[in-house]
Amino acid sequence: MDNYAIADNFSLLSKLMDLHGENSFKSKSYSIAAFTIEKLPMQLADTPAEKFAVIKGIGDSVGKKIMEQLQTGELSLLNDYLAKTPAGILEMLNIKGIGPKKLSVIWKELEVETPGELLYACEENRLLLYKGFGEKTQQNIKEAIEFYLGNQDRHLYRDIEKYALAADTTIKASFPEETFILAGDFKRQMEIIDKLEWVTSTPPDELKLFFETNDYQILTSHETVSTYKGKENVEFIFYHSTSIYKDLFLKSCSEQFLEEWINLFPLNDNYNSEEEIFTVAEIDFIPSYLRENKAIIENAKNKKLATVIQPEDINAIIHSHSKWSDGINSIEEMAKASIQKGFQYLVISDHSKSAFYANGLKEDQIKAQHEHIDELNKALHPFKIFKSIESDILNDGSLDYSNDVLDSFDVVIASVHSNLKMKEEKAMMRLMNAIENSYTSILGHPTGRLLLGRNGYPVDHKRIIDACAANNVVIELNAHPKRLDIDWRWIDYCLEKNVLLSIDPDAHTLDGFEDIRYGVLVAQKAGLTKERNLSSFSLQQFEGFVAEQKAKRK
Repeated sequence: MDNYAIADNFSLLSKLMDLHGENSFKSKSYSIAAFTIEKLPMQLADTPAEKFAVIKGIGDSVGKKIMEQLQTGELSLLNDYLAKTPAGILEMLNIKGIGPKKLSVIWKELEVETPGELLYACEENRLLLYKGFGEKTQQNIKEAIEFYLGNQDRHLYRDIEKYALAADTTIKASFPEETFILAGDFKRQMEIIDKLEWVTSTPPDELKLFFETNDYQILTSHETVSTYKGKENVEFIFYHSTSIYKDLFLKSCSEQFLEEWINLFPLNDNYNSEEEIFTVAEIDFIPSYLRENKAIIENAKNKKLATVIQPEDINAIIHSHSKWSDGINSIEEMAKASIQKGFQYLVISDHSKSAFYANGLKEDQIKAQHEHIDELNKALHPFKIFKSIESDILNDGSLDYSNDVLDSFDVVIASVHSNLKMKEEKAMMRLMNAIENSYTSILGHPTGRLLLGRNGYPVDHKRIIDACAANNVVIELNAHPKRLDIDWRWIDYCLEKNVLLSIDPDAHTLDGFEDIRYGVLVAQKAGLTKERNLSSFSLQQFEGFVAEQKAKRK
């Protein structure tokens, strides 16, 4: 091992000791040793062991640990700390601006273990509730994580959408005589994008010259496909085609869909549009976002394609957080913004009392909030604000208020926020008990996942959906681009069981209202219609829904 490797080990050991709250004198001694070793003019491997202890900044104890590393290539004390530190925490130690002491609070008090979780916590203003985390600190951490995640190879649709469309515009402007059409996962509205793909008529040599001139890395350049990567670390793939619409179709379907299509309708090279492919096959046009399973082909053949939901079909903001818990805006500000955007009503669902990390509402605060909402409803009529709560599902599956308190709400959203590392048996027990609670109106973000940040707890989706059908519980499609939970792949089964979905932004700011669109985009992939979406209900329909929910309470 050279000096740099040994110094790195001591530096990491110092950080991990601070992270785990160990004696600060000991951790500092390893930090000093790391600094000293890195600056040494000679290699420790070439230095007699007895001289280690006399080097200023090292000493006897550190000297023995240097010898251990030179002999074994490892530092056993460091290994002990690594073994009890989650991988995501170790990853965050490498993110600029997040020191061990702050990370200790994030991990042990906020219970966040990955960069993706921490970014979500920043977006929900969770850090502001802890000592040492002001608004500026939270913003700096948020920007550092965004920079870090932005240099990874996978991207949320929301995070790459603007970049993809800007790149598309730039490329088309640079080759005005050629055809470029975005294809692949972006065209299919997938929630995670690994690469951006185009079908193009441009010769590969011309494209190569363009990207060389603009300092892109050339990964491949062949007659039929070329691949480039720029400083943003996004891979561009171009399919060079003489049959644009055939290749666009081939590159914008799932494998299952495409296999079934080719079995039924062999393709030719002479289409003038994507629509013509379907006209020749004599079936209804299937948009690329619906080309996921073979069943959709049968529906198109039988003229049974439903009119899928559109962003303009959303009539309300359901599931939103105000200043009363961890939101940024007042209820009045949120209501007026809803009116300005053309929504008919607003459902305020602040966090419940167990959500101490989110400034959850105590019983006396609920009473005061409801009086405030009554006053606003008088002032803003005919617009209406509904009284709701996002009630934490506790470890035994109960909700965290008495029935009397729960009865004061128009709508109760039941969600899991704590103790997320569960086996399926535990997760199912909690969720099933909550679903069977007669006060539960909506099951919030059913798996607790954060895309590219945290796997959801394991659940039996069919049992969950069946239980919601039996108990008249709506399933949320949480539209936050990091959640998109319930996964759109289970919406088919929800519809089969006549379970309502609700596309909700889980908004903590006014800007969060815009996330509804990303929920709609993935809902379209499952063929969801506005009639089966709660947040598309008119005010009158929603009042009927509230009346039904209150009637089922025991």
